[in-house]
Amino acid sequence: MPPTPSAPFGSFALVLHGHLPWVMNHGHWPHGEVWLFEAAAETWLPLLEVVETCVAEGTPVPLTLGMMPILLEQLGNAGFRARFPVWLSAQATRAVADHAEFTARGDLHLAFLAARWRDHYEGLLRRFLGIGSDIAGAFAKLARDGHIELLTSNATHGYMPLLQHDACARAQVRAGVATSERHLGMRPKGAWLPECAYRPAGPWKPPVVHGDTRMRAGVEEIFAQEGVGFFFVDAHLFQGARSEGVIGPSGFGKVGWDQATWDDGRAWRSVLEPHLVSSTGGPGRLVALARHPEVSEQVWSGEVGYPGDGRYLEFHKKHGAEGLRYWKVTGAKTDLGAKHPYQPDDVKGAVYTQSQHFVATVRAVLQRHQERTGRHGVVVAPFDAELFGHWWSEGPQFLREVFRAMAHDDAIVPTQVSTFLAAHPPDKVVTLPEGSWGAGGDHRVWMTDELKWTWEAEYRAEDRFLESLGRLPWKTSPPVEEALKAAARELLLLQASDWQFVVTTKGAVDYGFRRFCEHLACFDRACNVAEARAKGEPDDALRLLELEDIRLHDGVFPDLTLEWWRA
Repeated sequence: MPPTPSAPFGSFALVLHGHLPWVMNHGHWPHGEVWLFEAAAETWLPLLEVVETCVAEGTPVPLTLGMMPILLEQLGNAGFRARFPVWLSAQATRAVADHAEFTARGDLHLAFLAARWRDHYEGLLRRFLGIGSDIAGAFAKLARDGHIELLTSNATHGYMPLLQHDACARAQVRAGVATSERHLGMRPKGAWLPECAYRPAGPWKPPVVHGDTRMRAGVEEIFAQEGVGFFFVDAHLFQGARSEGVIGPSGFGKVGWDQATWDDGRAWRSVLEPHLVSSTGGPGRLVALARHPEVSEQVWSGEVGYPGDGRYLEFHKKHGAEGLRYWKVTGAKTDLGAKHPYQPDDVKGAVYTQSQHFVATVRAVLQRHQERTGRHGVVVAPFDAELFGHWWSEGPQFLREVFRAMAHDDAIVPTQVSTFLAAHPPDKVVTLPEGSWGAGGDHRVWMTDELKWTWEAEYRAEDRFLESLGRLPWKTSPPVEEALKAAARELLLLQASDWQFVVTTKGAVDYGFRRFCEHLACFDRACNVAEARAKGEPDDALRLLELEDIRLHDGVFPDLTLEWWRA
C-alpha cells in the first residue's frame, strides 16, 4: 500500500447505465426476450448480490445506477416475472444435458463446468424467487436505505439532440421520470442522457424533412424543468466547454468566454470537476459530470481493458446455438476453435490483481489533480451495466474487489454522485458543445445515409401526433383519448435510439429495421382510429383488434397522460 495521505486526494463514483429496448412480446431468440433474460441473469442478479454482500460487510458502495425507465417497465412486467424463471430452469436443464454429453465422451473438465452452470442457474432461480421476483424493488430498497443511488432517464432512450420538437423531448423526459418514480418509489435526483447525447439551446435546423431553422431548448433545460439535478457527458464535451460564470459567496458572477483558457486555479474543463451547465449565459440549473478517459479505458478498451485477459470466460463461443460457455478468452487473437477450456481457479487472482491496479490508477489520477490545482476532484467512471456480468462474466467479482480495496484506501472517498455534489458543489458555469459518447463524438451512429429515412418517418410521426393532439377532442372524448394514448406509446417506442444503433453496429440489422417499422405502423393505425372516432364513426372489429394488438404487444407506461406533450 502507498503511504497514507494526510487527507483524501479526491472521490470516486462508479456510474452504471442499465438499458435494454422494449423486447417483451417481440420475439425470443436470437433477438428478443432472451436479451432481457440474459441481462437479468448475468448482470442484474449478480450485481444485486455484490451490493448486498458489500453492505452486509460494511463496505461502502460508490455506485450510481441508472435503471432506465423502459428497463424498469420490463423488469416489472408480468410476462417477464412469469417467463424468466422458466428460462432459468431451461438453462439448468441444458447444463444437465451438457454434463451427460461431456461425461459420456470422457471430457471430465467440461462436465465439471456443466455442473457449475447447473448449480449457478438453480441458485439464480432461488435468488429471483427469494426477492419476490422484483429485481427493481430490491435495488430501490438499497437506494432508499442510502447504500446506492439510482438515476432516471428518457422513457425509451430517445436520442435527444435529433428529436424534432421540444414537446416530444419533454414527453420523453416526463414519461421517464414518472416511470422511475412509479417503479422505485422515489424521484431520482440525477439522469442518464441516452448515449450521453447533448445539445445546447439555440437555433437548429432539422437534418431531414423540414428546412426551417427553429429555436430549441437545451437538453439541460428540459431535464431541469422536471427536477433533475445532474447528468453525464463524454470527456470531449468538457474539452470544448466555454466559460460563462463563477459561483462565489455572493452568487453567480459573469466571466469572459476565454477565462477557461487561463484560469488554472479553478480547474475549468477538467473531467475531475463538476460543472454547472447553461445554454443561455446565465447561472446553470443542472450539473454535468464527465467520463474520465484514462480510468474508463482500463475496463472498456479493446487493447488494454481487463475483460480481454486470457483467463476470463469467452463471450462469443457457446456449446450450441443457444448454449452455455465453457471456454476462456485464451488470447486476444485466438480463433474461436482454438480456445482453451475455462479454468475457474485461475480467475480469482486475475480479478484481485486488476482491481488493485484499477484503484491505483484512480488514486494516481486524483493525486495529480490535487497536486496541480489543490482541489478535491472526483473520478466519474460511467459504463454500460451489461459490461459487468453479461459481456464480462467476471465483471461483478471485479466490482466487489474494487469496492473492498477503496474501502481501505484513505486517499479515495467512495461516493454516490449526489453525496459528492452536496459536499463539493460546482463553482463554475459553462456552455457545452453538442455531442455524444458514440463513435466520432457526434451523431454519426444514429444519423447515416442508411438511416436517414428512419428520421424522416419519425419527424412526420412527431408532426402528425402533435397536430392531432391540438385538433382532436381527446379531452372530452374518452374513445379518442384511448386511441391517442396508444399512438403516444408507439411514438415513444419508435423514438428509441436502439433501432438505429443495432443497424449501424451490425448487431441486429433486420431486427432493428423490423422493430422500427412495426412501431411506425402501429402508430399510424392508432392515429387512424383516433381520427375515425373523432368523426363519430362507429368502431368496427378491425379497429378494436388493432388497438388490442397494440395493448398486448406494447402495454407500457400505464400511467401515460397526453399532458406530457403539452407545454
